[in-house]
Amino acid sequence: MSEEVFVHYCSPTLAGIKTANLFSCRFADEEEMRDSVRRLNVVLVKKGIRVLPLRYRDGCALIYAYRPSKLSQDLQQADACSLLEKRGYTFGAPERCIIQLMQRLADGGEFPHEIGLFLGYPPEDVSGFIENRAEGYKCAGEWKVYGDADKAKETFAKYRKCTEACLAQFAQGKSIERLTAAV
Repeated sequence: MSEEVFVHYCSPTLAGIKTANLFSCRFADEEEMRDSVRRLNVVLVKKGIRVLPLRYRDGCALIYAYRPSKLSQDLQQADACSLLEKRGYTFGAPERCIIQLMQRLADGGEFPHEIGLFLGYPPEDVSGFIENRAEGYKCAGEWKVYGDADKAKETFAKYRKCTEACLAQFAQGKSIERLTAAV
């Protein structure tokens, strides 16, 4: 995984304006994936970000970059707790919920759409997506919106602007470490 790919998909998390980002990436094998993740964690953990492979299958990994402190806040919201509980999660530390999410992804059953909560999406939008089976949304960008469309559109624009700025700075030689806000 190139650093440019990582910056492309994870800029809002690097900048500290988003809880987490998730993307798929091809690897030659699991060892290459682990080396890439380890290399990123060496740089990013001290800035408050963790990188995990949520699933690896057929040469493709689902890479999750997140800020544990923000995730903890997000998952403690009453609506998020309620939704996770309905979906069978045993709430404790956010890391425990991540492990349960990884198990759901590994099971290969229905995709766990509650993953939106792990990405910092508003609980009302995650619930709306699940309940409406991805239909009847008000607008779409990073996610499908069932709640406050105006606020979501502002957030989508902020994420796009952040990604463009980070990619431009990276292209000019700024390292991932220097692009990453310590939050």
